[in-house]
Amino acid sequence: MKSAVETLNPTRVRLTVEVPFEELKDSLDAAYKKINQQVTVKGFRKGKIPARVIDQRFGRGAVLEEAVNDALPKFYTEAVNEAELNPLGQPEVDITELKDNELLSFTAEVDVRPTIEIPDYSGIEVEVDAVEVTDEDIEKSVQQLRDRFASTSPVERAAEDGDVVTIDLEAKVDGEVLEDGVAKDVSYTIGSGELLDGIDDAVKGLSAGEEATFTSELKGGSAAGREAEVTVKVTQVAARELPELDDEFAQLASEFDTLEELKADSRKRLANMKQYDQATQAQERVLDKLLELVEVPVPEKLLEDEINTRKHNLEHHQLAQMGLTLDRYLEIQGKTAEEFETETREAAIKGIKTQFVLDELVNKEKLNVNQEELTEHLMRRAASSGMSPDQFAQAVVEGGQVPMLVGEVARGKALALVVEAATVKDTNGEIVDLDDEEESEEAETSTDASAEATEATEEKPEA
Repeated sequence: MKSAVETLNPTRVRLTVEVPFEELKDSLDAAYKKINQQVTVKGFRKGKIPARVIDQRFGRGAVLEEAVNDALPKFYTEAVNEAELNPLGQPEVDITELKDNELLSFTAEVDVRPTIEIPDYSGIEVEVDAVEVTDEDIEKSVQQLRDRFASTSPVERAAEDGDVVTIDLEAKVDGEVLEDGVAKDVSYTIGSGELLDGIDDAVKGLSAGEEATFTSELKGGSAAGREAEVTVKVTQVAARELPELDDEFAQLASEFDTLEELKADSRKRLANMKQYDQATQAQERVLDKLLELVEVPVPEKLLEDEINTRKHNLEHHQLAQMGLTLDRYLEIQGKTAEEFETETREAAIKGIKTQFVLDELVNKEKLNVNQEELTEHLMRRAASSGMSPDQFAQAVVEGGQVPMLVGEVARGKALALVVEAATVKDTNGEIVDLDDEEESEEAETSTDASAEATEATEEKPEA
């Protein structure tokens, strides 16, 4: 076999392959054997029909077609390996010449990973938000905890903001009560925004036994997205009573003996959360700076597949679960179809560039993934997918996706190297020292984001 490579552009090549006919012998034998099992000829036992009889009865062309279809993947793979290419997706194959007992020639055009030069990234500088926990943050955190321990007691008055009302609901569309539009004994906190738009204004001022009617767009169910006439009847009004903010509350709501100890713990927890947010912000901004330094051509076919994958997942999985159409989603977001298209394309380009660059860094820095790192990443992915670790691991193995997970971990480690080499300052001008644990967490975040951004290039187990 002889092969040659022609570069069509930085991300696409054409392979020209010539195969001497003798190298097709195994595929020809397999073709005759396959046809033997599929046909019958009077006077011959099944599977024992001579090749010359098959040629006469069914045509040599049918045999050659079967043999070539069997042989092409093998010769294509050999040509790819010989040229040391990294193909993306399936090739477009064209048989240019087929001479019986002489020669098979074909071309294969395929997208390939572009050659990327990683520059010196040690000079990257980014700014992130400073970690500052204010007294207002502490008060808000303690107030949220206080709300969780609130008690309620029925009152004989009209409902007010913050009250917990028990209500019955009935929704009509075009004058007809919906089959799934009736609900009884629903508990609702006025002002929480957890039910229908307009319900707060409708129930405020109502006492037990009174009702009101309002118009609202349904958020779910059989008539999601449609305007409905909703009747709400209040059956009970209960006032929320918050516990006193004192040492007794601290003992009730936590393991601490005093309110000051509880507030100190809240300050520590909020600081840890903001430090994690800061680390995540650092990795995102370092990644953006790195991508600015590198010239990364993007294969058009790969980009098209990635955009289509993103749209499909949004429309048929995420929005479908919420009972929303794409048009309704864009309306809620205040975006036009053109803006959505532009944003999706830009996100897809960034996702593909991210994977290419981080994979090149993995190769350049010779990064490896050990079993402990792979197991930890698998546990995190399982948790985010809603599957148990055993279920997720089984799906990964059965789907042949172990290399995909290894790649995600390796890319995370590559980005951690770049973050470690970068200069990160907060908005106060102070150098931010991201310790090893934070870098590991941010690398994991980057790995997951990179994986989600490049679904068109790698398959994943379904959650």
